[in-house]
Amino acid sequence: MTALAERGGREHGGEHGEEPGGKPLVPAGAAVALDHPDARLPLSAGSKAANLARAAAAGLPVLPGFVVPHGRGDDAEALRHAWRDLSRDGTLALVVRSSSPQEDTEESSLAGQFASVLDVRDWPAFRAAVRTVLGSADRPDGTRAPMAVLVQPMLDARVGGVLFGADPVGGRPDRMLVSAVRGGPDTLVSGEQDGTSYHLARSGRLLRPAPPHTADERLLTRGELYRLARLARRVERVFGGPQDMEFGFDGTGRLWLFQARPITAMTARPARGARLLGPGPVAETLPATLQPLEEDLWVAPMARGIAAALDIGGSAPRRLLRAHPVVTTVAGRAAADLRLLGVVPPRHRLLARVNPLPGARRLAAAWRTGRLTRALPDLALDLTADIDRRLAETPPPARLSRADLAALLRWTRSALAALHAQEALAGALLREDGTRTAASAALTALAEHRARGLTDTETVAAAPVVLALTPPRLTGPLRLPPGAEENGERPAVAEKGPAAEKGPGLPALPAREALRLRIRWIHQLQVHLVHDAARRTTLSHRAVALLRWHELLRTLDGDGLPKDLAQRLPRPDGPPLPDAFRLAEDAVVVAERPRDGGAPARGVSGGRAAGTAWDGRGERPEDAVLVVRTLDPALAPLLPHLTALVAQTGSPLSHLAVLAREFKVPAVVGAADAVRRFTPGTRLAVDGTSGDIRLDDTRTREAADR
Repeated sequence: MTALAERGGREHGGEHGEEPGGKPLVPAGAAVALDHPDARLPLSAGSKAANLARAAAAGLPVLPGFVVPHGRGDDAEALRHAWRDLSRDGTLALVVRSSSPQEDTEESSLAGQFASVLDVRDWPAFRAAVRTVLGSADRPDGTRAPMAVLVQPMLDARVGGVLFGADPVGGRPDRMLVSAVRGGPDTLVSGEQDGTSYHLARSGRLLRPAPPHTADERLLTRGELYRLARLARRVERVFGGPQDMEFGFDGTGRLWLFQARPITAMTARPARGARLLGPGPVAETLPATLQPLEEDLWVAPMARGIAAALDIGGSAPRRLLRAHPVVTTVAGRAAADLRLLGVVPPRHRLLARVNPLPGARRLAAAWRTGRLTRALPDLALDLTADIDRRLAETPPPARLSRADLAALLRWTRSALAALHAQEALAGALLREDGTRTAASAALTALAEHRARGLTDTETVAAAPVVLALTPPRLTGPLRLPPGAEENGERPAVAEKGPAAEKGPGLPALPAREALRLRIRWIHQLQVHLVHDAARRTTLSHRAVALLRWHELLRTLDGDGLPKDLAQRLPRPDGPPLPDAFRLAEDAVVVAERPRDGGAPARGVSGGRAAGTAWDGRGERPEDAVLVVRTLDPALAPLLPHLTALVAQTGSPLSHLAVLAREFKVPAVVGAADAVRRFTPGTRLAVDGTSGDIRLDDTRTREAADR
């Protein structure tokens, strides 16, 4: 190894790859030494070789070698001269690697897509290795990637691995991530071995204790970790940003840089102070993906009502309520600010205790809430009576003029805000009997009307309380619980409206339950009003749901439909939101990691998806979630066609994990016994950030409903 190091220093001494006597190390054109300026040209030398040539020119520890430029690999005599010179006539083993202009770029690494051949020892083996690398440029679709060939000595590394100048999984530029194995890094990036991970500060300080089994083995010493951090900072200065590097320590302890490429896929990271969101209690009312008009009809009044309740109760500062919506939508799904709602404790509990402002605010509101607690049942009774009277007096939508239709829609939004405000206050202030619920009354009514042989249409018309069992929706038919369909008939709603009468035998409900039931009745009235508006403008139910609130009102006023309505597409029904998350740039959902460590599975490629488990054999489902034991690089061609990826073993830094992040395929590794637990056909919801894998029976329930 010492002789090799000396040779590397001698080769770097010549400006154009010349020995001290001026003789070129390799003939120009067919093979170009890494210290020659032509080796820094990505279009001919490929990105991998060009990056190493730049690093070598900056004085970084790069092994000597040469590159066969793209399109110049047919000069056997020149190649033999270069091989003989570098391998010392076959006494030193070589590594023959791909170096395409299309790999190791800022846009895509194409990690593991092209071939590399290790331990090449004689001329015939070298020629075969060059052909193997050049042949890997052929793509399955018949095209061919431009390909150069990088040749370097084979280093017998004591320890090797991958070094990220930033944490790509956590999305943290202030952290570095090292994964190391015994020997060279090839067994790590191929997924053959799981590396030992080290989380470092930029200074090289170890941020997390090394695993117990590696502490005794001393795979990497503290000094070596500091040297790796220093190398990462030097490489970052050369290339202008944090890099994905492969490294190795030889038997003498010398550190070598094998590869440097841009980090192409950093996990999204929320901005400092991003709000903590989650479905929380709002998912009980609006569990599904909402279309634009559904947001404006149902989420906006809910946000206004709950904010008013928090303000009245002194639960949140008014400035925060004005600055941040209590309820919003993310990818069409309703989400609440969990801290404003008080669902999660304050971030700093001690400061929250000693801070006098919340206490003063509650004290100022105490007289209001005390009186309100006594008056709230009567207020709720008055509000529900007003709602019932207005619903009973409302004629069928077809009898309304456009102006009356618009006025009634405006009233429904105001009514919803009032109902949500009182419902939130009732839940916070009243201690009511929890055994009497609208849902239990709905189940009773549903069973009674089925026993009488009524159809679902007749049941909804006779007992609107059954609407408590279903969420609102503007598109598609109303879905009653599984088993509600009889005689092959889809359930429907009577034309006269959901709450034209309370229905016989409706029991007296606690204030909160009565308010929640009226919220659902108002929702269904809005559905009928919007459907009638769609009929008058010759729109389908799906098309009218793509309008915004102000566009619907303008349409009813006779201003016509938006010009781009035909180009709008419905929102897809994506996976459920995490229990707690924050939003990064471009509204990317980043799940909040559990503080207790959670499950052993690790998310290695951010994003969320729901799909069907598949083992890679037989016909691939359209929404395939590939479940495998190891991250075999041979699986790489499947990645663009996958919804998600789950592996029992693997490293966040393996080629397949890198590619999953590039293709934005949610991926989880370390999912114990995944192949047995998630058999082909199982519906899964995968979160590539938190590593959470759940059984997703949403599609199954919907199929049963149909």
